[in-house]
Amino acid sequence: MSAPTRVGRIALERFRHMLSDRELSILASLDVYRYLTARQIETLHFYDHASNLTGARTCRRVLERLARAGVLHRLERRIGGLRAGSASYVYCLDRLGYRLLHNDDGSRRRRREPSAVFLDHTLAIAQLAVDLSVAARTRVIEDLAIETEPLCWRRFSRGLAGTDTLKPDLALAFATGDYELRWFVEIDLGSVGIGALLRKCRLYHDYWATSTEQDRHGVFPMVLWITTDNTRAAKVQHAIRTAPHLGSNLFDVVTRSGALDHLTGGDL
Repeated sequence: MSAPTRVGRIALERFRHMLSDRELSILASLDVYRYLTARQIETLHFYDHASNLTGARTCRRVLERLARAGVLHRLERRIGGLRAGSASYVYCLDRLGYRLLHNDDGSRRRRREPSAVFLDHTLAIAQLAVDLSVAARTRVIEDLAIETEPLCWRRFSRGLAGTDTLKPDLALAFATGDYELRWFVEIDLGSVGIGALLRKCRLYHDYWATSTEQDRHGVFPMVLWITTDNTRAAKVQHAIRTAPHLGSNLFDVVTRSGALDHLTGGDL
């Protein structure tokens, strides 16, 4: 499969019909999460093969074909190093892939290598979503709804002070047992200071005080800070607990290794 260097609308539509439903689903996932490793794409879209090895090989062939066709772009940076093999490659939509999804000419879309900090944060958000998708697939949780940025942003009024926008990394809703759980999620990789985290917590507190979310859903989601390790988690917990005029009962703090179990109420 190859695409011409200049694609008009008719040719674009013809090229879209050349893609399988699974290939279009891969593009949709990359549109939502911006960047995904080959391993994450494999977990999301190639789990129904006779063996994991077959799924991995098929995934590799599909991603290579889409990259050659100019639909996907493979970053220079790899996650996990050379020893991780092709699973360490990171992909995003190339201009043609973006056009296929959005019927757009792609002229405003510029392909740039992201910074290491931004990429690590984006992939960590995606990994949590992938893990939750696997849990939903195995019926551990049900009715999973994942909102990524900017869909999960909440714009609210501060009265005479104007408006502000709360920007969670993820907004989650799902059912487990007899309960429906709602979460706002923040991924903390230790790249920002505690002061910045507290300012974000105060923004959550101010949004909670408006009752906007409660009026919409009947409850305000718990805010889960997911940190790198126990030392960082303890610092974040202490800062939230001792911060003045901050409702600490809105927040939970866990490490990445315990995040999925905490989110699902220990059902994993």
